[in-house]
Amino acid sequence: MMSRLSKHPALWMLVTALAIGSISAAYVSGTYSDTRSTIAQEPVAGNQLQPPAPVRIEPVALSRRLVEYHMTVQLEPERKTLQGAQAVTWENPGSKPVSELYFHMYPNAFQSKRTTFNKESGGKLRGDEMTKDSFGRIDITSIRMEDGLDLSSTLQFVQPDDGNKQDQTLVMVRLPKPVNPGERTTLKLNFTVQLPSVYARMGYKDDFVMAGQWFPKLAVYEPKGTRGRAEEGWNLHQYHGNSEFYSDFGIYNVRIQVPSKYTVAATGFPTRPATDDGTKKTYSFYADDVHDFAWAASPKFVYYEEPFSTPNIPGMKIKLYLDPSHKDLKDRYIYAAKRALTKYSEWYGSYPYSTLSIVVPPEGANGAGGMEYPTLITSWDASVDRSGYGLERVIVHEIGHQYWYGMVASNEFEEAWLDEGFTSYAEDLVMENEFGEKPNLPLESSYMTSPAPLKQNAWAYPTHGNYADNVYTRAKLVLKGIEDQIGPKTMQRVMRTYFERWSFRHPSTADFQKTLEDVTKSSWSGFFDQFVYGGMMADYTVDKVLSKRTKVDGQSVYENSVVIRKLGASYKNVPVQFHFTDGSTVDRTWEGHDAQVLFTLTSNAPLEWVAIDPQHTLILENKRMNNFYQTQVDEQWKVRWNIGLVKLIETLVDGVAW
Repeated sequence: MMSRLSKHPALWMLVTALAIGSISAAYVSGTYSDTRSTIAQEPVAGNQLQPPAPVRIEPVALSRRLVEYHMTVQLEPERKTLQGAQAVTWENPGSKPVSELYFHMYPNAFQSKRTTFNKESGGKLRGDEMTKDSFGRIDITSIRMEDGLDLSSTLQFVQPDDGNKQDQTLVMVRLPKPVNPGERTTLKLNFTVQLPSVYARMGYKDDFVMAGQWFPKLAVYEPKGTRGRAEEGWNLHQYHGNSEFYSDFGIYNVRIQVPSKYTVAATGFPTRPATDDGTKKTYSFYADDVHDFAWAASPKFVYYEEPFSTPNIPGMKIKLYLDPSHKDLKDRYIYAAKRALTKYSEWYGSYPYSTLSIVVPPEGANGAGGMEYPTLITSWDASVDRSGYGLERVIVHEIGHQYWYGMVASNEFEEAWLDEGFTSYAEDLVMENEFGEKPNLPLESSYMTSPAPLKQNAWAYPTHGNYADNVYTRAKLVLKGIEDQIGPKTMQRVMRTYFERWSFRHPSTADFQKTLEDVTKSSWSGFFDQFVYGGMMADYTVDKVLSKRTKVDGQSVYENSVVIRKLGASYKNVPVQFHFTDGSTVDRTWEGHDAQVLFTLTSNAPLEWVAIDPQHTLILENKRMNNFYQTQVDEQWKVRWNIGLVKLIETLVDGVAW
């Protein structure tokens, strides 16, 4: 694979000069501790890297920091390429020796139309479609041990999910000797990335670059017991049309070289001011207790920053990298970020990082928009309608990911709902509390026409729409359903306890269920079996209505029998209202667990209609058309008039926006 660079001797010399081998060996081979290691500060003179000038940063570690990346990358905007060098150190967290490492090679999802990502997605994501320029790839041009031993011949692409030999998004490298439990090993890599025209998270649009998932990234080795795992081993998956990401926490020390006119936004914080030699600018960034590193670059960014603190956030900077067409919207972006950070830190826990960067992609780069990375998020692109609260909503949502994706760090391959659903739930709370945007839950429930289990691999959902309906919307509704039963204050305790217990630890669905049961001191197995592990929704129908006129003590009365039947999952406390022609009503509540229930009522006036859940409180019911039964009086019997559609329309247009 080195032949791609060997055709360009000058380029090869540059990459060699950038190689991480020049980084302090003492740093990259250091052992894990509760203090941060020395950061390599490398002033640039021409094309030569100089010895580092150490800087010490020593707060307490929040995570185990199993990985440590030292990377230098150069953007070549004319060729749309990245030239990178990496030294990566991995610690074995298990109890057995490990003889191979696995790297995610995410840019290879764009190699051809035959990759697993493109086959499953049809070459599109969220409405953005690939073009003739949307092909890209990543090549490891050299890989060696710290002592220089070449490992290139041991590289092998693997396809554990579907066996698609055209997919090269996961690669294995065999080690010359096993890494024992608790020991560390360091590899040095050089790599080249051909950026695609952006339609799915990473790539370019004109002179804008979004570098997300851009480097060879180690997979996660899970010890026994992690997320319920029976035996320790690698968690290995290809890049799928629906899936996002999963990786270990660690340290990132990254230098980014771009043309002098470019501005760079990145994960973490700058360790020194950018240096500029007149043709290229070099940025140095550092981040720890994060599980990824992303950056964006453009010569057109309009940059703002504001300091920010709350009682739960001691101090940080909000950094805004605007497309010029959105510079007049600065205050809206900043305000949305402040409100989101304030509420999330109040409800769940402190935001522990010193920066949050917000990138606004240019018009036409929406494929890069609406994404989360540690301490960096992207909004929708600059073409999005400025009316309403769409701008604020995407910022609130992506900042929510800093908690559930960023710090709790669930496995998005296998349990995406623990991120997307939790973030969507939290987003709604902020939008309602801070912007008066109340969700229309009955409408959203009605969208759940193909409910599916929430705990399953992301690519098991048949379409991207079905994936989104379930892991975003239905998952949020499940959390709202829990809140409906235990109350908002207890639900906030559940969410905060879950965050405090599982931050930086990669929890599972079972871990959330146990937290819920610990806080509420009750079993939720029935609820989870139906709505989480199963793909059920509630569905109750007015099945039969019998009404006859009779005499009691000489007075004419009506004896009414109404059968309510359960067609779907059980939901606690089902309200039923009976309305009579004289305007009177009777309200009853059914526990909702049995297959059906018979209500008998005696009335002076004829029964006019029966409604299940007339106030639409059953959050997880998705078929409301059979909730309503209107009668017409005949001397001997009633005929049913199902005006469920009318009632549904009344519900959906009841002045509630979402």
